Amino acid sequence: MCDRDNHTVLADVISKELRVLSMLEEKRTYVHALTHEIINFLNINRDKSIGTRLALERLVAMDLSMNQIMDTPAVGTRHENVLSKAIKEINKPELLGIAHALIRAKKYLAWREDNNNYYQHGDDVGKQYKTCNLHTLLIGPDACGYYQPDFLLGIFILGPWTFYRDHRHAAPELYLNLSEKSNWRLGTQDWQEYPAGSFVWNEAESVHATQVYDEPFISVFIWLENVMAPCVTFPVDDWTIIESNLHRKANS
Repeated sequence: MCDRDNHTVLADVISKELRVLSMLEEKRTYVHALTHEIINFLNINRDKSIGTRLALERLVAMDLSMNQIMDTPAVGTRHENVLSKAIKEINKPELLGIAHALIRAKKYLAWREDNNNYYQHGDDVGKQYKTCNLHTLLIGPDACGYYQPDFLLGIFILGPWTFYRDHRHAAPELYLNLSEKSNWRLGTQDWQEYPAGSFVWNEAESVHATQVYDEPFISVFIWLENVMAPCVTFPVDDWTIIESNLHRKANS
């Protein structure tokens, strides 16, 4: 009887170990697929932005094979509804490969909020940004996928009716917009709407801001270097008006 009990315990331990191994292999498969769907899209569109070409120059030098994926624990989010809706709204045909890969990988990723972690002390990024922002890293210092000390590639999300205030940072930055539309102010230029599949390239220390309307904003983002340098807000005198207008529309 005692031997049978020991065999049962051993069988349970082996079964659990196999389940953990299976989950790890599944995670590696899906995170690898998502990462390479993004890179494939960048390659196809390499001539649409200087930032795309510069990002690919960094990526081609990395070992992004499946066995390099780290066993970083998954982290869920209180913004699950916003996250799921943002992914569901990716409907441009050229982006469906990324969308489907993201659906499969989502539960294996670590979803984190920026509670002024990326900003210098005392900077006010605005109530709307703090209410609902989300990101996960596929490549970076604490990524769910591949370790790189001075490079970030991930997914970034903002909730509906958010004004992401004007800011700058030492990291050159590339956005690949996955949402149907978002509004951007680059430097002193007028606001401009960008569609799904478009790129936004921000040189190091260039000022930029984003407005999100009735649907969540979702994008791929890449920081090419200087990833530990803090972001700095760049006050503009229309912040109050923009935030009031978004608040009014959200409650109309």
